[in-house]
Amino acid sequence: MAKAKTVFECLACGFESPKWYGKCPSCGAWNQMEESIVRKETAKVRGTLGKNEATPSKATKLSEVKKKDTPRTKTHMGEFDRVLGGGIVDGSLILIGGDPGIGKSTILLQTALTLAKNHNVLYVSGEESLEQIKMRADRITKETSNLSVFAETNLFYIQDTINKTEPDFLIIDSIQTIYHPDVTSAPGSVSQVRECTQSLMNIAKGQNIATFIVGHVTKDGQIAGPRLLEHMVDTVLYFEGDQHHTYRILRAVKNRFGSTNEMGIFEMKSSGLEEVLNPSEVFLEERSKNAPGSAIVATMEGTRAMLVEVQALVTPTHFHNPRRMSSGIDHNRLSLLMAVLEKSEGMLMQQHDAYVKVAGGVKLDEPAVDLSIIMSIASSFKGKELRGEDCFIGEVGLTGEIRRVTKIENRLIEAAKLGFKRAIIPKSNMYGIEIPEGLEVIGVKTLREMMKVIN
Repeated sequence: MAKAKTVFECLACGFESPKWYGKCPSCGAWNQMEESIVRKETAKVRGTLGKNEATPSKATKLSEVKKKDTPRTKTHMGEFDRVLGGGIVDGSLILIGGDPGIGKSTILLQTALTLAKNHNVLYVSGEESLEQIKMRADRITKETSNLSVFAETNLFYIQDTINKTEPDFLIIDSIQTIYHPDVTSAPGSVSQVRECTQSLMNIAKGQNIATFIVGHVTKDGQIAGPRLLEHMVDTVLYFEGDQHHTYRILRAVKNRFGSTNEMGIFEMKSSGLEEVLNPSEVFLEERSKNAPGSAIVATMEGTRAMLVEVQALVTPTHFHNPRRMSSGIDHNRLSLLMAVLEKSEGMLMQQHDAYVKVAGGVKLDEPAVDLSIIMSIASSFKGKELRGEDCFIGEVGLTGEIRRVTKIENRLIEAAKLGFKRAIIPKSNMYGIEIPEGLEVIGVKTLREMMKVIN
C-alpha cells in the first residue's frame, strides 16, 4: 500500500509546505504549521453536495446587470437585526465566533425558535445531543414544536437531511466538529474546516438557504482555522463579553450586506438573551456622580450614539518606572494622551501610576473619546471632581488642540435624553448644528480653554 502523502498547512494563511516550519514563510506567524494528509481528487466536481451544480457562465457588461432588491427576514430581535444590517439576507453565509460559554449557541437557538414560527428552520448540532438542545430550548420558550433539530457531524448525512427538509434557514453548531468523509484529516483541521465551509457555501448559494455557522476561537480571540474561512463567508460576527458579567456585545467585523460598525447589546438571563434597548442608561446606572477621575463620553457605535463612563486612577508610584494600565482603550493611546497632558498643561506624572478603565466592559477605539480620557486623568491627578452632569466629546491632537468629530448632533441628542445639562465639544463642531433643548453646549479649541471651562 502506498504511503499517504502529507503536507504542512499554515492555520493563519493556508500556506502549504512539504516540511514543517516554526515560522510560516508566507505570513510570518509562529507555530501555525499543521500536518494534514493530501487526498487525491476524485472525478466528482466540487460543489456537487449542493442541489444545483454550478453551470458555465459568460462575462456580462456591468451596464447590463439588473439590480435586485435584497430581501431580508427579520429575526424579531432588534439588536441582532441591527448588526446584520436590517435582517437576514436569503442565501447568505454568516459566521459567528466567540469565547466558550459566552452564549453563541443560545443566541442562535433563540433566533431559530423565533424564526421557526413562520419558517422552516433546521438546527444541526455537532456538540450537543437532542436532549441537551431540548433542555436549553425549554428555558427560552415553550413553543418548540416547529423547529427541526439534528445531531450529526458527518457532512454527507447533513446534506441528505437538508435535501429532505428543505429549510429556509440552516444553523451549524459548530464548523470545527463537522467532518467531510473524503478528507482524511481530523475534524477541526485546516483541510476539514475549508472543505466543509466550501460545501456549506455551495448549499447556501445553490439552494438559497440562509446559513449560520458557529466558529470556535483561539486564545488570541481569533476564529480558529484558516484565515480563508473569514474571506469565504458573507458576514463575520463576534460575540463578546465577560463571563463574570451578564452583558454581551455582538459586533460585525465583516458584512457584505450592511455596516461593519454596528453593535448589539444583550443581557444574559436564565430565560436566554434579552435585548438592551438603552445601553447608555445601563452603562451609567452605577456611576458615582461628582467623583474624581470619572468622565462621560458620547461615543458612536455604527449608527447608535451611546454614553459611557471613563474612569481613571492616578496614584504615586513606588517603583522606578510608573505603570500605565488600561482596560477598554488602547494602551498606546493612553500613553500618548498622558504625554499631551504633561506637555500642554504641565501635569508631571513621571512619579505616578495611571490606570484607566471603560465601565461596562465596552471597548472604545474612536478618536472622539480622547477628551474624556484626558479629563478623567486630570481629575484624578488633581483630586478634583468633574460635574456629574457634564459630558466630553472631542479628539485631542499632539499639540493640545481639540479637533472636530463626526455625528455630533446624534451624540448631543443622546446626552440630552439622559438628563445631562452641559456638553463640551470641539469649537469647529459648533457651526450649523441644532442644539437639543435643555442642553448647554460649549465649544473649545485647546486643552487650555478646556481647563478654564471646568475650573
